[in-house]
Formats: sequence, C-alpha cells, structure tokens
Amino acid sequence: MHVFFKLLIISFFSVSFASTAVAKKVYEKQDPPRELTPEQASVAAANYQKYCVLCHGVERQGHVNDHAPSLRSKSLFESGVPHSILRPLSYGRQGTAMGGYLDEVGGPMTLAETWDLTYWLFWQSGAERVNLSEDPVTGDIARGEQVYQQNCSNCHGKNGEGITAPALGNQSALAHNKDEFIRYAIENGRDGTPMVAFADVLSEADIDNVTAFLRSKASGWTMEKTVLRDLPTPDQYIINPDSEDPNFTLSEDMFVSAVDLYAALQAKKRMVLLDTRVTSVWQRAHIEGSIPLPYYTDLDEVVKDLPKDAQIVGYCSCPRAAAEHVMNQLRERGFSRTAVLYEGIFGWMNMGYPVTRAQVATDAKYQKPAKH
Repeated sequence: MHVFFKLLIISFFSVSFASTAVAKKVYEKQDPPRELTPEQASVAAANYQKYCVLCHGVERQGHVNDHAPSLRSKSLFESGVPHSILRPLSYGRQGTAMGGYLDEVGGPMTLAETWDLTYWLFWQSGAERVNLSEDPVTGDIARGEQVYQQNCSNCHGKNGEGITAPALGNQSALAHNKDEFIRYAIENGRDGTPMVAFADVLSEADIDNVTAFLRSKASGWTMEKTVLRDLPTPDQYIINPDSEDPNFTLSEDMFVSAVDLYAALQAKKRMVLLDTRVTSVWQRAHIEGSIPLPYYTDLDEVVKDLPKDAQIVGYCSCPRAAAEHVMNQLRERGFSRTAVLYEGIFGWMNMGYPVTRAQVATDAKYQKPAKH
C-alpha cells in the first residue's frame, strides 16, 4: 500500500509537470522567395549603398546612426520576409527616423525596386524562411507586462519607445508585423546583435504573454496616404530673400541650436533650410520653408541652384547624421555658410516649435501591400 501511494504521488506530479511544461515551438520551413536576376541584384545592391548605408552600415551591421537595426540577422530574415521588411522599407516607421522609400509616398524607389531590395537583403543573409502563422498569439497581458518590464525595458524602453533597440510600441510596426513575427524575435533573438534569444530564459507561456502584451499596445493604427505636394522650385529656395542673414554662433563649428534657429525664423532672416531626410517624410511634416535635399542626393547636380552667399541650415531626424553628411559635402564644394540643426526635427518638435504637416487620406490598400 505504501508503495502504491508513492507511485500514485510520483504519477500525479509527473502529470502536473507535463501539463505546465510546453515543448519549444517548432517552425516548419517555407520555400525561399524568388531569386533576383543579375541586373536586379546589381540595382538592389546599389540602392542599399545609396539609401541605407548611412544608418544601417556598409556591412548591414546596424547601429551606425539612430540605432538602426542590423539587416544581416538570420533570425530577422527567417521570419520577416517579405512583409516585415518590405513594409517599413516602403512606408517607413512613423515617429522614427525611418522614412518611406516607396515613390507612392514621396520616396525615391519604385514598387519593384522595394521588392527587389527586400529579396536582396534576404539572399545576403543566408537565411532559410520559416512559416509563421497568421493567428494571434494569446496570453496573460498583465503577466506579459511584468515580464517585459523585467527583461526588455532597459533596451526597448518602459513604454516601448525604444532606447538602444527598436521601438516595440511603435504603432506602424505593430500594424505591419504579425504576432508570430514578434514572438519569433523574442524566442530566437537577433543573432549578431545585443538581442539575445529568450527561449532558454523565459517559459513558452511567458513568451506568449509578452507577445500578447505588446499586441495590446496596438491602437488600430491605419496607414494614411500622404497627399503629395509639389516640390519647391529653385526660386523658392531662399527664405526671406530681401532680409539680412542671421549671425549664428555655431558650436563645434557646425551646429546651431533650435532656439537660435527659431529666433532667426521669427525675425524673418534670410537663409536656406534643407531637409536632408528621405523626401517622403518631408512630405508628411517639415519646418516651414525648408526644401527636400535627401542625404543620398548627387549634390553635383543641384549645387548650381544653391546660393553660396546665404546661410544654409540642414536638419534631419538622426538627429544630425544625415544633415552633417550633406553639410560636409557642401563645404567641400565651397559652401562656407553651412550649419546643422543640433536637436534635429524631433527635438525641434519636442521643444514645441512648429512644423508644416501634410494633408492625409486613409486608404485601406496601404495596410497590406499585395503579394509579390
């Protein structure tokens, strides 16, 4: 009898443990995407060098500027191709330095080029795609928040705003990424980056809980199509052309403060404002009077339209990298009166200074690009 009860107790705890332990999720492999022709691959590689290197790095290593993520992590391309790569590339991440590069939103690339760059990045990574479910990941949201604050907030921010890692609470990211994509990143990490795999740190249930918590922060964000405005013509480049130039005192012989720039604008000083971000984000919001001159512009083609006798101020959202890149090139071409807005446009807005915003039209087709 004593032996019987011992066996019964052992059996009970064995069954109880088995009911709470969950085997690590196994993902089926998915067929790879189409291969690029040599010509498509060459164009995609050139587009990466032109548009992406400044922040993501020559070797796609990431974190060169503005904590831009690595674009060579196998786990990213195992789970994110095509749409979790294509959508931010095409439409950007609102509220971040990542602008949209699709021509439909004011960017420089065609739809075919954005698809080809997505696939070029995949083939460069050496990843094998996994098949992710479209189903929502359910979990205990309150428990997920606790686990998130304990394990994720130091890098991703207490409110998911991003500190040294991507902003997980970004509404466009949550709208574009399926639950399984988020879960896969938590479980497997991002190899080659500080993002470790939590498969051996958190239980499967807590990985589900964190995923559910992050999903709970989505607020029904929908893609808004910017109503594109006409780009300024050279005769509109100089603000207040009949006034005096400002007399800025630059820090480090390069930077002007938001306070001083705003005062000069209020005083109607003569200057040229260059928005060095991708043109799509200039279309959404910019400092009034600025002209779009993206960091990837061939300056030799446009310097003839820029005055050398006027104060030129560039800004970006990096907060300074793209603008400094352009200003240094202008200085090499003899433009001595150049400066960079130190705080960048996000700092400018956070200080309460005004921007001109575009009209927008909500369009369901911008929610999910067509399959390709």
